[in-house]
Amino acid sequence: MPTLARYYIRTAFVWLVLAFGLGSAMLTSQLWGFKTNPLAALQIVFYHALMVGWVTQLIVGVAIWLFPVHSREQPRGNERIAWAAYITFNLGLGLRSVVEPMLQWQPSPIVSWAVVVAAILQVGALWLILLMLWPRVKGKAVKAK
Repeated sequence: MPTLARYYIRTAFVWLVLAFGLGSAMLTSQLWGFKTNPLAALQIVFYHALMVGWVTQLIVGVAIWLFPVHSREQPRGNERIAWAAYITFNLGLGLRSVVEPMLQWQPSPIVSWAVVVAAILQVGALWLILLMLWPRVKGKAVKAK
């Protein structure tokens, strides 16, 4: 398995563990019966960690590993783009995980802009992933006889 795919898949497992930790904390706090549950603001972080951090990164890691070879020189395509996507994706998801609950706890214009920046990082990373994987799945031109 290529190093790049291992990083994506291992990081996906980290996000899975974080998601289950958040989910456990939220369920436990509900059992205690607080009138105002401060952990309710973490629900969106739980879903992002689970679906974006775990599922999306796992899919991308497996795609990097198993999709058709791009060329002999670059079997996985442009790995610099893939590393940029990895870093951008996790920076965006990490930033969002920190600032999203703050919108409910301490709303401010800075926090709102931080959520926008986090979303831009995540969307940019998805475009980089598409740019990296697209050459590996597009069909080759068939020569006319």
